[in-house]
Parts: sequence; structure tokens; C-alpha cells
Amino acid sequence: MTGNADIYHEIIIDYSRNPANFGKIENHDVTFHDSNPLCGDSIDIDMKIDDNKVTDIKFHGNGCAICMACTSVLTEITKGKSLDDVRKIEKHDILSELGLEHLQAVRIKCALLSLKVLKSALYTYLADHMDDSQGVDKLKEEASSLY
Repeated sequence: MTGNADIYHEIIIDYSRNPANFGKIENHDVTFHDSNPLCGDSIDIDMKIDDNKVTDIKFHGNGCAICMACTSVLTEITKGKSLDDVRKIEKHDILSELGLEHLQAVRIKCALLSLKVLKSALYTYLADHMDDSQGVDKLKEEASSLY
């Protein structure tokens, strides 16, 4: 590896060894879990939400270096954002932060497991706090088109 590849490799290793926002939120407003059985990655994300903003977010679990690095970056991107802004987070937001835009297909599930967990937690929270069934149906449709 040379140049930027070396830098990104070091960043991924550092995040995997020292993940940002690693831990649990005891009084979370929403939590969600998912895993990638092919790789053994298993992630839980807890969020605290106040005034339609993610005021705290933490994750716990185990994963490969790419999974842990991407989850760390995602929590940093998410913290302090409005729920509408969190809904707009896309895979390129995470992948580009770590120089993984051209990641092999076999590793993309590792990289995006945390985004799947985050969006599932968000849609669960929103559905639980909506009064109208049409809004919930729209959320389900939006969530199903993510992957």
C-alpha cells in the first residue's frame, strides 16, 4: 500500500482497536441488534433521542476491523443530528470517510452492517412514535428499499 491507502489502513486499524462511542446507553430510547453470520459480526446500537435529535449513540458487539471502523465512524456522523438528517445518511457517507468506496463485494456487508442496524433502530423509533398508520406504512416502504 502507498499514499492514501496506507493512511486509510491505519485509520481502520485504529478505529477497530479504539472504537468511538463503544459501550451501552442504560436508558436508551431505542436499541437494535443485527449480525452478519458470514463474517461473525454482531452489532447492537443504542440511541438516546431528545427533541428529534440523536443526543447520544453507542454501540457494542464484536466485528472485524472493517465493521468496527465503519460503526465507529457512523456513530460519530450520527451524534447530534436530527432524525431527518439521520434518515438521509447513505452508504457512501461511511465508505468515503474510510476510503472504502471500492470495497470488495464480500466485505460490503461488514462495512454496512452498522448502517442497517442504525436505520432499523431509527425506523423502529419513528414507527413507535407515529400516530397515523399511513406514516408507518410509508416508513416500512422506505426501510425496505434500503437494501
